[in-house]
Amino acid sequence: MDDSLMYRQWSTSHLSGSNATYVEELYEAYLKDPNSVPEQWRDNFDKLPRVNGTESDVPHSTIREHFLYLAKNKNRVQPLSVSSVSSEHEKKQVKVLQLITGYRVRGHQKAKLDPLNIMERESVPDLELTHHGLSGADLDTTFQTGNVFLGREEATLREIVDALEKTYCTSIGVEYMHIVDTAEKRWIQQRMESVRSHPNYSADVKTHLLERLIAAEGLERMLATKYPGTKRFGLEGGESLIPCLDEIVQRAGSYGAKELVIGMAHRGRLNVLVNILGKNPAELFSEFEGLKKNEVGSGDVKYHQGFSSNVMTPGGELHLALAFNPSHLEIVSPVVEGSVRARQDRRKDKKGDKVVPVLIHGDAAFAGQGVVMETFQMSQTRGYKTGGTLHIIVNNQVGFTTSNRHDARSTEYCTDIAKMVQAPIFHVNGDDPEAVLFVTQMAIDFRQQFKKDVVIDLICYRARGHNEADEPSITQPMMYSVIREKKNPREIYSNKLVEQGAFEEQRIATMMDDYRSALDNGQHVVKSLVKKPNTELFVDWAPYIGHDYEAYYDTSVDVKVIHDLAQKLSLVPDGFAVQRQVSKIREDRLKMAAGALSIDWGFAETMAYATLLDQGFPVRLTGQDVGRGTFSHRHAVMHNQKEPGIHVPLKTIPAKGIRFDLYDSLLSEEAVLAFEYGYSTTSPGGLVIWEAQFGDFANGAQVVIDQFISSGEHKWMRLCGLTMLLPHGYEGQGPEHSSARLERFLQLCAEHNMQVCVPSTPAQVYHMLRRQAIRPLRKPLIVMSPKSLLRHKLAKSSLDELANGHFKVVLDDAWEHDPKQIERVILCSGKVYYDLFEYRAHHDIKNTLILRVEQLYPFPEQEMLAMLKPYSKIKHAVWCQEEPMNQGAWYCSQHHMRHVFHTISPNLLLQYAGRGGSAAPAAGYMSLHLEEQNRLVETAFNI
Repeated sequence: MDDSLMYRQWSTSHLSGSNATYVEELYEAYLKDPNSVPEQWRDNFDKLPRVNGTESDVPHSTIREHFLYLAKNKNRVQPLSVSSVSSEHEKKQVKVLQLITGYRVRGHQKAKLDPLNIMERESVPDLELTHHGLSGADLDTTFQTGNVFLGREEATLREIVDALEKTYCTSIGVEYMHIVDTAEKRWIQQRMESVRSHPNYSADVKTHLLERLIAAEGLERMLATKYPGTKRFGLEGGESLIPCLDEIVQRAGSYGAKELVIGMAHRGRLNVLVNILGKNPAELFSEFEGLKKNEVGSGDVKYHQGFSSNVMTPGGELHLALAFNPSHLEIVSPVVEGSVRARQDRRKDKKGDKVVPVLIHGDAAFAGQGVVMETFQMSQTRGYKTGGTLHIIVNNQVGFTTSNRHDARSTEYCTDIAKMVQAPIFHVNGDDPEAVLFVTQMAIDFRQQFKKDVVIDLICYRARGHNEADEPSITQPMMYSVIREKKNPREIYSNKLVEQGAFEEQRIATMMDDYRSALDNGQHVVKSLVKKPNTELFVDWAPYIGHDYEAYYDTSVDVKVIHDLAQKLSLVPDGFAVQRQVSKIREDRLKMAAGALSIDWGFAETMAYATLLDQGFPVRLTGQDVGRGTFSHRHAVMHNQKEPGIHVPLKTIPAKGIRFDLYDSLLSEEAVLAFEYGYSTTSPGGLVIWEAQFGDFANGAQVVIDQFISSGEHKWMRLCGLTMLLPHGYEGQGPEHSSARLERFLQLCAEHNMQVCVPSTPAQVYHMLRRQAIRPLRKPLIVMSPKSLLRHKLAKSSLDELANGHFKVVLDDAWEHDPKQIERVILCSGKVYYDLFEYRAHHDIKNTLILRVEQLYPFPEQEMLAMLKPYSKIKHAVWCQEEPMNQGAWYCSQHHMRHVFHTISPNLLLQYAGRGGSAAPAAGYMSLHLEEQNRLVETAFNI
């Protein structure tokens, strides 16, 4: 290949800016197999200088920048011969480009990020001239700039290094080269390098920054003086969080956002409430003084409380919501995402332009808690994405009392987990508020443009202990010896502005006095606060407030409606090839709708959703394998057997504007259940369901159940109608997946906080689901749903039971009997009823009544008393369960049952029939399982 041909190749379209990726792809292929690329390209790749003996250490950007430069300058440079490519200057040019890439990749490791200047920083060879074969003698040599300078293609090495140092190694350290998308990398690169990461801000911007820092510091000083030693988890040392959040609010509003939802743990929460959301300081002070605010519920500590308000922004009114949260730090993150998704769905905001999530983390929790990874993993999935989240880490450099980062994580930064979704990470020194402002603006702009998560690592410190009663020097003596001598961010910035001549000390003192006076007078200190908010930005909860629990609710539907909906659900698009077994199920369901077949579980559940959608109630159903159903009973999603494509019949039911959403979730329980909780607390008008693949999968989400589902209403007055379907039943398949841990839910039940149901017929699940949506009461519904009962020959219902029935909290015995002959009553729930029923029939037992408790909480005492009233000769009362004695309903519900039987007869004792106490949920051998099952059934009749 001659020199002119080589030149023509480099100067053609393959090397134009739009085809830069082509060169990079060629080089990637070369690294894997040199023979896979054309010979002329292989020859030139072979001539590239090697690092550590291998071409693979040459960054792709180096290759790209070099060829782009050649293409741009094809009219100015002489055609390159093989010998000239290998010239000393050309070799150094490539090394300069390597150095530039080194700064882009690793400059953050040299940046001055730590306000305390105690962060351990190792030397970075990639940023040293000698590492790249360069020296001080080359500093005044002119090289191509690799786009470090806008509109300037050449500069001295000294100028290039100075630009890179200012851009990547001062108060901001950025990690973005792990991002695959070239456009995203170029965007960050251009934004930072064009202003050297230090834009010039106007006097007005600097004034506003100072005012926000004064507010952040002023509130903490006031609280420290007024309530010394009281826990408040202050923001001292991290005051730059307030101007950061302030900019997010205003800039998001300028993009046209209508809602911004914030989740955060306790550190700095009170400051955010007062200085960002505009909570009245007088109200906060009353909480410090322990004055009771609510007449109902337990309430919660002040640094767990949520709040909402409206503020004015350049783009109009913006609704702010700070989510309530427990002390389980990161668990609020997926709750916020769920709330945001519900708001976006309500606004038909598919891209996430109108509702923005902001999550504020602690450094130790961000690195240490698995739910963070789960939340990131949801961020781009169909069922859970919210258009990108702004993550802010208040990085105190210490978690609780841990004094060494090597005890807190295995990674260099607490933010490394964010790289899994290729989120850009902006590390910034919290003592430089202008740098904080700059990265905040970049973060919002990046999120709005690319709809991806962004992380701001606000590196600061904690001026006091974990709380204000804690003495931090016990475990961090060196750190706190530095902190005691240090000026805070407000003082540092004030002094800087005075030195610049932009401010006078007296003016700063006046600003501080004015803020303190506003606090003393109990005035709102957020100037943009809207006093008369636009109510259209709120969800109307009025229809769901103030309802007492009632077991009965009319959920009947006309038979013709059921028939018509079933017909509609049976239709499939032309040419859509339905799988053979699914086609049979479809045909059977048509027969069920016509009354020709008994109703099975799958049909009843599907019709519950269809009738709700037809009546205008939206339905959201998520979980692992919910489309098909773990036990292959639902088949809500049909898959074309001939070509890619799906058909969701239920989506054909609702009128315009009514949503039916069904998503197979990622393999997560904690984050997904928390997401659905957040969704349901923000979307009260329909049915929101999370189904566990097996009931015990809920174990992985226990913190959500404990801290939100069971107690959220009592602590925070947050209503929630979330439904949890938890497959539960002893099938002889071993200890795993047999039990949904019914006992744990019953232990959490009090004050009508939730409902725990064990439906045993298709009609019951149909009416239970309809009741949950139609009845205006909003309480979580925990369902012990079946496995083998899905196809049990006796677990059938009639069409009339669907059309005219309602959910029955207790099911009477379907067996014909004479009340005067009944001497024994067996109470049970769920699948064991059918074992008891068959045993009684097989042995022709006439004196035993079997009642099914379909709702274990609230326990149906009155309904059970009414049902037992005709039976005056009862001598034996038995509770029968499949679960071991220390599990299931026995321990948590026996007092309710005893009360019923004591009312009937003071001498009537309740006895237990079931497995003995066990550490494991179930036996691991089928033979042992059957032996235990037979024994407990026999015991129920003979005890």
